[in-house]
Amino acid sequence: MRKAQAKKLPLAPDPKFNDKLVTRFVNCLMWGGNKSIVLSAFYDALDKVSKMTSEDGYEVWKRALANVTPAVEVRSRRIGGATFQIPSEVRPDRKISLSMKWLIRYSRERNGKTIADKLANEIVAASKGEGAAVKKKEDTHRMAEANKAFAHFKV
Repeated sequence: MRKAQAKKLPLAPDPKFNDKLVTRFVNCLMWGGNKSIVLSAFYDALDKVSKMTSEDGYEVWKRALANVTPAVEVRSRRIGGATFQIPSEVRPDRKISLSMKWLIRYSRERNGKTIADKLANEIVAASKGEGAAVKKKEDTHRMAEANKAFAHFKV
């Protein structure tokens, strides 16, 4: 590294829940750069979640994020001409980032008319411990468990 690492800009909390985590999620969800549209779609999704589960949509979303958050991951490392998958702990900031990306990615791949429908369905599934995002987390953990023998190669 030649220069100092860029400082992280502080996020403004969202208007409805006053939570920076929601802002971060909406920023990940945003594609075209129009934040107000994505924010309203996210709030619609949480309303649909609360109707589906008869619980607070915001709490269900937080539980879904917690269920998708990984603890370990594998990283490739080249040692003596061979590439090994080495299990390692996930940094706290990266944990949140991965869980958000997985939740958004698999909600986009779901069937549904709007992104709010797709996101609501994936959030409900993830909060129950089901769905593709939770499966991705379990696969990541399984991969790390399978490669536990190479843990001594950690940097």
